Amino acid sequence: MGRTEYYNDPSAPKANTLIPASNLLVADETGAILLQRRRDTGQWALPGGAQDIGETAAECAVRECLEETGIIAELTGFLGVYTNPNHIVAYTDGEIRQQYENTYIGRPVGGVPTINDEADGVRFVRPADLDQYDIHPSMRQQIGDYLAGTYPYLG
Repeated sequence: MGRTEYYNDPSAPKANTLIPASNLLVADETGAILLQRRRDTGQWALPGGAQDIGETAAECAVRECLEETGIIAELTGFLGVYTNPNHIVAYTDGEIRQQYENTYIGRPVGGVPTINDEADGVRFVRPADLDQYDIHPSMRQQIGDYLAGTYPYLG
């Protein structure tokens, strides 16, 4: 399913859903951060997605990381709650979602970076190299909060 993201864009359509999602910022022992390149937008992002009924937000973050990247991660902390009402995602099926993301911090404990139906690129990226990647502003904020140590973000 295709999607268009709007971030602080006054021309964005009005949201018709709000679905909890979880992201996982995985940093390896060198400080490199796990990113995936989304097939639907072509942008690099933290692994994450919608929470399923019957799972906690933390379980969602770990599951989405494995599904989207092939990396098994262990949670080590909480980065923040990101609920910008001006971050809208319009899907081709008519859903227009206001983003609501709980973002966790973790470390890799297994697995191998693996491409899949959602991601055509998966890699660990050194913080010094992040500017070379097309990363959505909302993800840049989350990564920036982590690197600056300014968390938890409660917004």
